Amino acid sequence: MRYILLIYGDETVDQDLTPEQWNGIMEAHRAFGAEAQERGMNPGGDALHPTSAATTVRFRSSGDTMITDGPFAETKEQLGGFYILDCQDLDEAIEMAKKLPMTEGSVEIRPVMEFD
Repeated sequence: MRYILLIYGDETVDQDLTPEQWNGIMEAHRAFGAEAQERGMNPGGDALHPTSAATTVRFRSSGDTMITDGPFAETKEQLGGFYILDCQDLDEAIEMAKKLPMTEGSVEIRPVMEFD
């Protein structure tokens, strides 16, 4: 089953990273992706630009839409990126999520719906 690992954290923390710290984090993500590939999980995913680059389309029951700058809801943690992995089960998805190079934040794990 495919699972998406949604990576949430405080995006303002990245602003204070040195280039060496940033490179270390990126290297850790490359290692995570390499392990997922070696385990046959067919990893996919990407990092996202900060919420300041986001645009939200809000739908109204009247049929109208409203376009706003920024994310849908204000939160202390923002979605920063994601991985999609083919895992045997939820336990394996949790195992992989625990290996993400994070010191703060959270990872939401959700099964991906498969359609014929």
